[in-house]
Amino acid sequence: MFNNHIKIAWRTLLKHKGLFAINILGLSIGIAAALIIFLFVSDELSYDRFHEKSDQIVRVVLKGKMNGELIKEAVTPGPVAQTLQEEFPEVLQATRLKSQGTPQITYKNQTFRDNKFAYVDPNFFEVFTVPFIKGDSKTALKEPNTIIITQELATKYFGREDPIGKILDFKEWKQQFKVTGVMQKLPSNSHFHFDVLGSMNGFAHAKETRWIESGYHSYLLLDKRGGFKETESKLPGIVKKYMGPQIKKSMGMTFEEFSKNNEIGLFLQPLTDIHLRSDFADVSNLEPGGDVKTIYIFGAIAIFILLIACINFMNLSTAAASKRAKEVGVKKVLGSSKKGLIKQFLAESFIATLIAMAIAIITVIIALPLFNTLSGKTLDISYILNPRILFCFGLTGLFISLLAGSYPAFFLSSFRPITALKSKFVNTGKTKGLRSGLVVFQFVLSVALIIATLVVDQQMAYIQNKDIGYQKDQMLVLRDSWMLGTNEEAFKEQLSKDPRVSNVTMSGHIPAGPSYTHMTSIYPGQNSEAIRRSIVYNIDEQYIPTMGMKLVAGRNFSKDFGSESNTMIINETSAKIMGFGNDAVGKTVTMAINNEGGIRVYTVIGVVQDFHFTSLHEPIDQLIMLNDKSSGLIVRAKTADMAGLIASAKSLWNGFNSGEPFSYGLLDELYNQTYIKEQKMGTILRIFALLTIFVACLGLFGLITFTAEQRFKEIGIRKVLGSSIPQIVAMLSADFLKLVVISFLIAFPLGFYFMNTWLQDFAYRIQIEWWIFALSGVITLLIAFTTIGWKSFKAASMNPVNSLRAE
Repeated sequence: MFNNHIKIAWRTLLKHKGLFAINILGLSIGIAAALIIFLFVSDELSYDRFHEKSDQIVRVVLKGKMNGELIKEAVTPGPVAQTLQEEFPEVLQATRLKSQGTPQITYKNQTFRDNKFAYVDPNFFEVFTVPFIKGDSKTALKEPNTIIITQELATKYFGREDPIGKILDFKEWKQQFKVTGVMQKLPSNSHFHFDVLGSMNGFAHAKETRWIESGYHSYLLLDKRGGFKETESKLPGIVKKYMGPQIKKSMGMTFEEFSKNNEIGLFLQPLTDIHLRSDFADVSNLEPGGDVKTIYIFGAIAIFILLIACINFMNLSTAAASKRAKEVGVKKVLGSSKKGLIKQFLAESFIATLIAMAIAIITVIIALPLFNTLSGKTLDISYILNPRILFCFGLTGLFISLLAGSYPAFFLSSFRPITALKSKFVNTGKTKGLRSGLVVFQFVLSVALIIATLVVDQQMAYIQNKDIGYQKDQMLVLRDSWMLGTNEEAFKEQLSKDPRVSNVTMSGHIPAGPSYTHMTSIYPGQNSEAIRRSIVYNIDEQYIPTMGMKLVAGRNFSKDFGSESNTMIINETSAKIMGFGNDAVGKTVTMAINNEGGIRVYTVIGVVQDFHFTSLHEPIDQLIMLNDKSSGLIVRAKTADMAGLIASAKSLWNGFNSGEPFSYGLLDELYNQTYIKEQKMGTILRIFALLTIFVACLGLFGLITFTAEQRFKEIGIRKVLGSSIPQIVAMLSADFLKLVVISFLIAFPLGFYFMNTWLQDFAYRIQIEWWIFALSGVITLLIAFTTIGWKSFKAASMNPVNSLRAE
């Protein structure tokens, strides 16, 4: 009996090829889009869950407020981890990680600098699951100056030789490390990735006992799964006990006095929340994280585009009832039961869904590389081949089949034989009302996605065009010039003589992309109660003119005034926060120079106009500039021939025979990379908005097709009576365009609410203006009218004799 239903269903689908093709196309697009988003969301939610004890691991973070300055750091003081393990019995293990960049490694006269290095405590592998290929994870890092490397590095450095026991020379650090283990490369869904892990026992700084100096990522393994709030409630006592005496020593005030106007505390963050739910500054995170809001947005898009595809199936099936009426009537007269008819119509839905799923999988295989490029992911279709995922995928297909086919099945099977044979049920108010509601729902989603795309595009255009306080175009960044050592200054001088170079400054402080980061405590004059932390830029006298920054008061650093080691330039925000107003020049600022209470008094000689040295997500904060060069070069070019200038710079670099690779960046590209997440989101939104509109228009096309067929005779009679083609097109289009307009009333406030919420993440943002809604409405109306009008024109252009002759 089941086979019979399948055969009949297949023959019926082939009989209605147009409807079948539209349904298959809509469903396959909906399923493919949902499947790609499912892979993306699954990957984002899977971060750090591969660790066997992931639900017991938490990261210790530092939060607080100092005279209005918000402190959010993912790094903590060095002693925190060990202290918490000693103080709290529920802490089974405590371990630390400290990133050390990409050091130069030498082995047998071969030099490499393509690794990421971090120091970790010897018990690191008792907390985190990192599979070992060679060596013992429990003892590999017990001795100082021992390291573990990835299999890829082992092959690159040693070929087929056994890496265990080999000595690698870190000449910059004047240290040698022995390889004691080889590990697998960490999966992509980890919040940290390193090629070399060294023993913290050989890192002298790790033995420091200072509680007012951060720099270590600290992790705890708790004895309770998912329970950390009780442990977290004890942390204020620990802060007071250990940090209080050191605050007294360095700031000259008791912890109670400090706490009157300031807050400082340790908190716990579940390991699996780090990737999606971290709001810490980039400087304290190991790698850029995701955004849980993006997960919600894309998850909703996946569900909605799938719903739209299912709605199309329901709409087209119920609208096509006029063509199936006599079929249902005859079958009922011949003895078919309602149950049997339901099975037949569900079988049609099942076949359509099965074919659509097959096409969707092929589409995903083809489209996934492009999506990976757009999203920066490395998603693989093989993830779906997991038996559990395949089972869920099958259940989803069954659910789609039932969702898309249930209403048409029950609707068509419920016709009375006589009514069905006379086709008097067509266009009943209840059926027409349901179809209208579903059309409105489709276009609410389509319009909302257009609004979202326009808002994201406008915000990104605002970011590109905003005055950020410095000039980012025609700027060449050579952040690794420190590799030249004592030849760095000579390289700078040779580079400045190039006629294509306007100016060169030596500083590693770049207001976009990776940069040197250094913070210290400062306060105006002798007012230590007004202490706050500030970013410090070490610059030379060429920095401000090279960057195209403006001084609003005072002067720049100058060699005419000697070393100026006790002078500083501050930004406008610093002048405002420290209460200097417009009279900052000549005022003194006290700065902490160590954590033992050492201070130095500086005189303000200039105030630089505020510029954005962090992303536009954050408001401009305090910044001080000291006349103290730091390695790294920033070059302002006066030529459009950047390629030629870069080639010349590389040639000069190679002339020093440093053995180091030449690398560079363009400041405008580094600036754009700061907002790469938003750019990718905008691109993906555009694609899914187009897909959603396309699927919705497929349904609209199908509905107008069947409407024209149902009003076949009416159109012929109207033409005979003198109606023009435009009048008939308007008649057929009016009802559908009204539904599209109604969708605006729902989509506009929804779009405004959600996109205004998204914009709140930016300290500097656009205002959502009326024209965005007007433009989204016009775009939708044009698309809808093009879809409807084309079919309506075709129907209105038919010879009326053919329609009047037809029964």
